[in-house]
Amino acid sequence: MEIIKPIIEFKDVCVSYTRNIMAVKHVSAAVEKNTITAIMGPSGCGKSTLLRAANLMHELYPNIRVEGKILLNGMNILDMEPIDVRRRIGMVFQRPTPFPTMSISENVLAGFMLNGIHLTKSEKEEIVETSLRNVSLWEEVRDVLNKKGTFLSGGQQQRLCIARALAMKPDVLLMDEPTSALDPIATKHIEELLVQLKDEVTILIVTHNMGQAKRISSRSMFMYLGELIEYDDSEKMFTQPKDERTKAYLTGKMG
Repeated sequence: MEIIKPIIEFKDVCVSYTRNIMAVKHVSAAVEKNTITAIMGPSGCGKSTLLRAANLMHELYPNIRVEGKILLNGMNILDMEPIDVRRRIGMVFQRPTPFPTMSISENVLAGFMLNGIHLTKSEKEEIVETSLRNVSLWEEVRDVLNKKGTFLSGGQQQRLCIARALAMKPDVLLMDEPTSALDPIATKHIEELLVQLKDEVTILIVTHNMGQAKRISSRSMFMYLGELIEYDDSEKMFTQPKDERTKAYLTGKMG
C-alpha cells in the first residue's frame, strides 16, 4: 500500500491566548496534497484559530502562544520566517479584502510588491492575466484593470482576493469562511472555483455551512471546545459520524 506523505501536518498543536485560556488543544492531523479539507464546529471552537496558526497570523500578537509543530512538506513552519511561510501558505478571509488604494491589477501583484520582488512589465501582465483566469475573473475585468478593486461586486472582490493569494503560487490556501458575506449565486461560483483549484493547490476551509462542506470537501474536521473531535472522509463523517458530539452538531442539536 502506497504511503501518502502529507503536504501539511499539525502535530500536537496548542494555541493559548493567555496562560489560563487555551483556544486549541493538542490538535494532530495530516492533510493530503490536492484535497479540500473542511474545518467545522460551533462558534468559538478554535477552528479559525487553528487555521491562522498555519499562516503564522498569531505572530502579530505577542500574547498568543503556539506550541507543537505545523509541518509544511516536512518543515516546521514555526521555525521559519513568517514572510517565507506566507508565500507558500496563502490566506483568504471572511470578508473580501482588496486593498482599497490599489487597482485590480495591483491587487493581484500585491504579494510581489510587499515582498520587494521585482518583475518586468511582461511578467506582471502574465501573472495578472493567469491569476485572474484561474479564478474565472479575467473576462469580466480585462478592460478595467486600472480601476480600484473595490469597484467590483462582493463576489468578484472575493475572487480577486483568491487571485491575489494564488499569484504567489502557494502550496496551501487557507480560507476562513470565504463565502459567509456573499449571496447564494456568488457563493455557488466560489464553491465551483474551489473544486477546480484543488488540482493546483491544497485547500483548508473553515465553514459554518455544513451543506458547503458536504458539497466541496473530500475530508472534514470537526472541532469542539478547542479539540479535534473527529477527522475523516467527508462522506463518511456526514453519514456515519463516530463521535456523538459530531452527530449532534451535524444534526443541528448542537449550535
